[in-house]
Amino acid sequence: MNGFAAALSLLGVVALAVAGVYGAGWALRISSEPLEAAPFESGLEPVEHAVSRFHVRWYTITMLFLAFDMEMVFMYPWTLIISAMGPSAVIEMFVFLAILLAGVIYAWREGALRWT
Repeated sequence: MNGFAAALSLLGVVALAVAGVYGAGWALRISSEPLEAAPFESGLEPVEHAVSRFHVRWYTITMLFLAFDMEMVFMYPWTLIISAMGPSAVIEMFVFLAILLAGVIYAWREGALRWT
């Protein structure tokens, strides 16, 4: 079987799987009428529109989250190669962590971590 036939058969299997899932959902549904809109998060009525703007402090929290997220993205591969790289890898990682720590200290000093 050549590559084109294999890709075409895989596409057919995926289409059958999607059709099967939709068919099972249609067969197992409780009612054919759509549900009325209701709050789903905590059961309370929303106080703002769904596309309303966020307060500017959430962007600062988002940037801090991304900084720590990127820290973990870089630290995992670093743990795998640290033994092969030697002391230079340890020094580079501590410099990277120091830069992130400087950002956190700056955000703390500016009040980005204060919730009131």
